[in-house]
Amino acid sequence: MLANMEMKTYYFIGIGGIGMSAIARYLKTMGHNVFGYDRTATQLTKDLESEGMDITYEDDVNHILSANADLVIYTPAIGQDNNILQCAKENNMPLKKRSEMLGIITKSKKAIAVAGTHGKTTTSGLIAHLLKKSHLGCSAFLGGISNNYDTNYLLDVESEYVVVEADEYDRSFLQLEPYVSVITSIAADHLDIYGNLQNLEQAFSEFAWKTQNQGLLFLNKEIEDKISTGVKSFSYSFSTDSDFYADNIRVSKGCYYFDFHTPDKVIYDMKMSYPGLHNVENAVVALAVAFSLGVNEYELRDALADFAGMKRRFDLRLKTDTTIYYDDYAHHPQEIEATISSLKSLYPDKRICGVFQPHLYSRTKDFADWFAESLGMLDDVILLPIYPAREEPIAGVSSKMLLHKINKMDKYCVDKEQLLPLLSALQPELLVTLGAGDIDKLVEPITNMLKDNE
Repeated sequence: MLANMEMKTYYFIGIGGIGMSAIARYLKTMGHNVFGYDRTATQLTKDLESEGMDITYEDDVNHILSANADLVIYTPAIGQDNNILQCAKENNMPLKKRSEMLGIITKSKKAIAVAGTHGKTTTSGLIAHLLKKSHLGCSAFLGGISNNYDTNYLLDVESEYVVVEADEYDRSFLQLEPYVSVITSIAADHLDIYGNLQNLEQAFSEFAWKTQNQGLLFLNKEIEDKISTGVKSFSYSFSTDSDFYADNIRVSKGCYYFDFHTPDKVIYDMKMSYPGLHNVENAVVALAVAFSLGVNEYELRDALADFAGMKRRFDLRLKTDTTIYYDDYAHHPQEIEATISSLKSLYPDKRICGVFQPHLYSRTKDFADWFAESLGMLDDVILLPIYPAREEPIAGVSSKMLLHKINKMDKYCVDKEQLLPLLSALQPELLVTLGAGDIDKLVEPITNMLKDNE
């Protein structure tokens, strides 16, 4: 994507982030040296190390000094008190945010950028899959690990298209100049950055205006009236009052079937094996984008039926005669509602036990009542301590505070060490883990425990 890159050594501060790691993989594939720091080792950072990247988990300035980097790339999620970041600034090392680097890398391609407070990871992953399986092909920088390809990064040097997840945090998506823009949803979030919903909506409007004049814009019908630009735009939804929509939606043997309506034709009996009713709507816009770019009906059918989803997005971890376990990244009340509603539609007779790790003190404070309402949809609620990420604690804000607001009898608040014994005692028939923090590290132990209890 960058034909003439003079810089040869790159240092990533926060290399284990899902967006950061995709860029690191691209640069490494292009033959450059890649160094990095992250706070903790994960499966993803171990994979990066196995791919030849030099990573430290100590906030030690000697690592970045010895790397002699031509460019330092950092994520806004890294605290300003990080020693390595401070060292880079004090030594006047060239610095770029992740979003700036992504904008530079994708500038020479026709970028398909997927934004939205919810649904962008699955939607971008599905668009990438539809194009990858078609005659068009694509590269991709995804915000999650694709189950089809076991990576968050795809490279196709022959294709003119690149799919990117456009992150609204810190207004990062305003660094992009997409050929195709998608906005899946706009709901109050990241209020620590934006202050209020109106400012957030304004940022999404600015993102839409970044779409190239000859490009295309796809908007969820629910937010169509909030966005107006000069580019050609299309609406999508379940509704018949849209340019692209699904109807005749039905479930058979765990798969969704629906008719896909376009402004030109109807493609009947599309099959999607990836669960979650909300993912039908994600599929509609993914199909709409691919269809509009020239992917044919047969390619669309085959790829949609073959889509295996994204890790930690309605991710089925275990299914036996007695136990079903899903893991999901949902960390906003609206996402939690969508996940639980989908589980209820798939398993109407099952008692649902949910484990939730709140992400950020500010988000927990801002949406405490909404969190309580959405988590109240569960039969059994288990809360873990808040994952602080980049934040300092806020007085009076805790998981116990949230627990008191949940109007249920069957509710618990436990430390991570207490979770497995509690689940073993409860023996849930349908379990879901929810959250965007480090709850992912518990997924494997939970899966193994449930297997052992069979």
